[in-house]
Order: sequence, then C-alpha cells, then structure tokens
Amino acid sequence: AFAWGSVVGATLWFTIDPLCRMVELDPEATRYAREYVQVLAYSMPFCSVMMVASMCLFGAGETVWPSVIAVFANIVNIVGSFFCSGVDIRLGETVLTNPSPVDPLTWGVQGIAMGTALSYVFGAAAMIILLLRGVKDLQLLPGRLRFDGEIIWRIVKVGIPSFFEGLAMWLANFVVLRFIGDIAVRETQETGDAAGLQGAHIIAIQWEAFSFLPGFAMGTAAGALAGQYLGAGNRRLARRAMIACTLVAMAIMGTLGVIFMIFGEPLTRVISDQPVHLEVVPSLLFICGAAQLFFAITMVIRQGLRGVGDTRWTFILTTVSSYGVRLPIAWYLGVHLGYGLEGVWIALCGEIVIRAFLFLGRFLHGGWARIKV
Repeated sequence: AFAWGSVVGATLWFTIDPLCRMVELDPEATRYAREYVQVLAYSMPFCSVMMVASMCLFGAGETVWPSVIAVFANIVNIVGSFFCSGVDIRLGETVLTNPSPVDPLTWGVQGIAMGTALSYVFGAAAMIILLLRGVKDLQLLPGRLRFDGEIIWRIVKVGIPSFFEGLAMWLANFVVLRFIGDIAVRETQETGDAAGLQGAHIIAIQWEAFSFLPGFAMGTAAGALAGQYLGAGNRRLARRAMIACTLVAMAIMGTLGVIFMIFGEPLTRVISDQPVHLEVVPSLLFICGAAQLFFAITMVIRQGLRGVGDTRWTFILTTVSSYGVRLPIAWYLGVHLGYGLEGVWIALCGEIVIRAFLFLGRFLHGGWARIKV
C-alpha cells in the first residue's frame, strides 16, 4: 500500500497541469489546483496505508476502531486546514488572506492541503499502532511482512479488476468534468461572464457525499458479512446480509434524498451565496435526491460483490454502464442539446438507475455465491 501510494503521489505531482488543461480550468483555478494537489501528493502513501488498513479491519469484522480513527483524522483535517490556510470566517463570510511563504498560518490553498495531508499521516499512524496491538482475529506481525507468492496471486486476482474498475470510474468522471468545462466555456462566450458551473457541480457533489457515507458504511458491512458467511459455507446468510444492508441504506439515503429535494437552496447557502450557485445547485440536488434509492442499491450490492471476490463482474458492469450509458447521455443532454449542467446531472443520475438494475441482476443471478477467492 505504501509503495502504491508513492506511485499515485508521483503521478499526481506530474500530471496535474495537463489534467487542468484538459478540463479547461482558467489560469487562477489551475494555480490553486496545482498548489493543492502537489502538496497532497506527498501524503498519498499514508492515505493508501490508512485505507488498506481500514479495509483489513472491516474484513475482520472490526468496524468501531476504524470509525473512531476516521473521526479524529477528520478533526485533524479541519483544525490543520483552518490554521494553516489563513482562512478567516466571519458571520458566514469566508475570507482567504494573502498567502505568505514565511508565515505558516497564511499558506492559503496549500495550507488546506497541508491539513488534509496531516490527517492522512495521523490516520496511517493510528491504524498501524492499532494493528500492531491487534484486534479480535487480526494482528499485524512485522516479522512476517514478507512476500508470499500464493497470497500475492490471490490478492492480484481480486485486486486487479478492482483497480481497473476504479480507474474506469475516474476516467469517466474526468470526461464528465471536461463536458462541464465545455459548457462553462460556451456560456462564458454567450454571456461574457464566467458561469461558475464547475463550482456548482462541486458544491452539489459535496452535499450528495453525505448520502454516500451511510451507503458506503452499509456496503462495507455487506462485503464483510457476506464474505465471512461465504467463507463459512453459508450462502443463505450471505444473501440475507446483503439484502438487509441494502434495505437499511435505502431507508437512510432515501430520507436524505427527500431533504436534498426540499431544502436545496438553504443547503447551498451554507457553502456559497453566489447567485449562479443559488440558481443551479438546488436543481442539481433535486435531481440527485430523486435517484438516492437506486444509488443505495448500487453502492451496497457493488461493495457486497467486491467483498465476496466478485470483482470481475463489478468491473464489467461499472465499465459498461459508465461508457455505454453515462458518457454518451451526458454529452447528448448537456452539450449537444444544450441543457447544460442540469442535463449532465440528469444523465449521471439516470445512469445510476440503470447501474442499480445491472448490479441487482448480478445479485439475483447468484453467481457471486459460488466464487472461490
């Protein structure tokens, strides 16, 4: 994990500028992106260790300690970013002071990245300490940290499809950002003013992320429980665990979806009071709120299938849905027909509905229950 995180960090460092050009960020946004990403790149090895250690604990059935560590890591992130960035918050207004290279409390965007990097370092250290101490059924033994060909091959068979699935999703989302960049450029040419659509897109995603949390939690639980039940040879309980986790996620995410649909404008004002954001973000939240039940199905069953080792099919279904449905419809509605950012989001959320049925079909098929990892 540490070695792979180092590769990711180096890749981020050297590719941020061409990536900014590909999504057509303006010079100021490119400078901020470079400052943020290149600082964050140093912490990628620690982020990788924290995530892999957390998944190991989840797989062993230990979910409390990773959650506690995540809470404290987020506190480190918030406090560190606040004090390093020089942000001054006054009655709902956020003022970023002029960054100074000699004053560690006014590093601006770099300071925000430093706070996040510190949280990754803290999280990785806390996870390693916890694993060295050990929990039920799991302990890290430094003396046995050596390569085992058989184990490595089993990990590769499960992990490689997951890697390509993540890469496929990242590339698809990157292309979506390019579509949004094209839409923003077109509207700027028509009105003579930057539309701020990319900001609206990010704000809506940040609020939608609140619904990801219970979905991800239930998906992790589904993967851990189903994997343990299949390991014990009990397919019936594995199936029941995935169904129960899906229903819980649907209840929570469905409720959050209703909140997004009703309170879009107040939620937007928490982050920004720019007119373009107040105009666009509520409609985006309404669109994604309507798809939350299907998002719950997608997240939980996908995580559950990955947890039992069915990573080849999760890769296939995600890739087919992303490139066969998401990107063509997002371009057609958002760019070709001119429906703008709302058209892109209709495509994104519509694709989630289709993906939910694809994963549900794989679950009902039952092939995942016969996989040997």
